[in-house]
Amino acid sequence: MAVRKTWTVVHSCGHEIEHDLSNRPADRRAGFARWLEGRECTDCWKAARDSDSAGKEEWLAAKRAEEQQAATDWAQQFDMPPLEGPHKALAWGERSRHQIVTTAYTALVTEGSWDEADWAVLEEKIRTVTRAGWWIDQRDAEATDLPELLDAATSDDLGTENPFR
Repeated sequence: MAVRKTWTVVHSCGHEIEHDLSNRPADRRAGFARWLEGRECTDCWKAARDSDSAGKEEWLAAKRAEEQQAATDWAQQFDMPPLEGPHKALAWGERSRHQIVTTAYTALVTEGSWDEADWAVLEEKIRTVTRAGWWIDQRDAEATDLPELLDAATSDDLGTENPFR
């Protein structure tokens, strides 16, 4: 008796398609075929995904604009210097800087043991790092690691801002 390798599946969209399941373990083919029955066929799934991408792109653009506005307002409020780097990286760098610095403030001062004087010292170090790429590279770092990250910043990451602003 031969082991069954192909299954005819009627998908939830109504299309009947023959699937070659030989790349799956023999004892799991029937279960996978049942799982496929609860899903749309590949063509219908791709069509639904592609038609939904326009709405997703609009949502993403609106979210990015909102985050960018918050980062710009924050930078003005706290007198942060403009970032340097390629034009395409500047907005992303500003958003990354805003996110990590505000998260670090919450973790270190609001919820942590730092006082405002400790934060003021760190804030001055934050102002010295003006390379957008550095902030983008740190976007996934733990916010509580920001002091050590700033100490490790190289001269390439530091700006040429006038210290007597």
